[in-house]
Amino acid sequence: MFVLVQMKDTVRILPRLFHLDTMDAIREALNKKFANKVVYNVGLCIALWDVEKVEDSYIFPGDGATHTIVHFRFVVFRPFIDEILVGRIKSSNKDGVHVSMGFFDDIVIPSDSLQQPSKFNEQEQLWSWEYEAPEEGKVDLPLEIGGDIRFRVVDETFVDTTPSGPEDKSMQPPSSTASGNPLPISDPSTKKAPYTLLGSISEMGLGMLSWWNAG
Repeated sequence: MFVLVQMKDTVRILPRLFHLDTMDAIREALNKKFANKVVYNVGLCIALWDVEKVEDSYIFPGDGATHTIVHFRFVVFRPFIDEILVGRIKSSNKDGVHVSMGFFDDIVIPSDSLQQPSKFNEQEQLWSWEYEAPEEGKVDLPLEIGGDIRFRVVDETFVDTTPSGPEDKSMQPPSSTASGNPLPISDPSTKKAPYTLLGSISEMGLGMLSWWNAG
């Protein structure tokens, strides 16, 4: 679930931080830049592990800050494919179930990756597994919001969310309407998560912990 990743970055230390120990200033800058951020094709950075190498520092004309290339290792959340994790159901809709790990929320279990057969209650917005019990017959086992769920990681998706402007300035939208009110540059609802995990519970032993712990 957590891995150590070797990374390299140029750390910029402002003059107001020169009174700090150099290593303390570098650690603070790296954690501020990377902690709780998704790095493309790397994962969700959690915390700095250690600094392996610090190269020479430079001050460029017109900039009083120091610029130092630093080699370091970061603790990163990036589960391997087929790893079994336990999360908590955050929400659900007809497309599937949304799961959170507490510190990471972008986990989706599609409807076709649930225990089968499963059905969706439109009124309650809840999924349930239609389990065929040996003695009791068909029993509905709900995937309750807030309940703990065990799932298998089957895929991951990274999206490059680096902002990019239009290549042709003539294609840029106008900055304001006739009334003077600014026009939105983009629709927030279309924003994609930079890192998403795809899960599955379509195997025995996977699904709500309460299903398997009962009795």
